[in-house]
Amino acid sequence: MPRIAGVDIPLHKRGEIALTAIYGIGKSRAKEILSRVGLDPNTRPKDWTEEQTREIRRIIEQEYVVEGQLRAEIQMNIKRLMDIGCYRGIRHRLGLPVRGQRTRTNARTRKGPRKTVAGKKKAPKK
Repeated sequence: MPRIAGVDIPLHKRGEIALTAIYGIGKSRAKEILSRVGLDPNTRPKDWTEEQTREIRRIIEQEYVVEGQLRAEIQMNIKRLMDIGCYRGIRHRLGLPVRGQRTRTNARTRKGPRKTVAGKKKAPKK
């Protein structure tokens, strides 16, 4: 099982799909990497030679920010937004949607389970 960027690549999936197991690599980037190595995107990792695997590993390590380093960078960006007190940072701090979604209904993923308020009843229908 090839190990690239600290992730075990699944052997029996197509190459372009298998590389997406690495955080920070999607389908388009996987296709680009495989074409640079000269591999067909349909070739499965179990059929890659050791040299091809080494070349894929080299390209990913030298040219892309992936896995832990990418996660740390994203967390630092969020922390910076919260520290400077911009609108997006405040939304992150409050645990509310950041990108302009409505919160009157929905937004349960960010807000968490409903908190029941005592004495609050629905307004009577007219």
